[in-house]
Amino acid sequence: MARKKAEESDEARLKKKVSVKLQDHANPEGDAALRALRKRLKREQRKRRSLALRKKRAMGSRPVEATAPAAG
Repeated sequence: MARKKAEESDEARLKKKVSVKLQDHANPEGDAALRALRKRLKREQRKRRSLALRKKRAMGSRPVEATAPAAG
């Protein structure tokens, strides 16, 4: 069976978790769980940025007229 598409992205879920953990902490630097969440969030952000960059490079430096379908 195919995996169901999540309602929200992993990045959005991780951002929510990090913000909730930060609210009730006096010393966030010492919390290993919070650090792990932040690392996972940064990893997701890197993946998203690298994918966008890869797609941009794959498009090449073609002129805009060549990529758009001809109307008429």
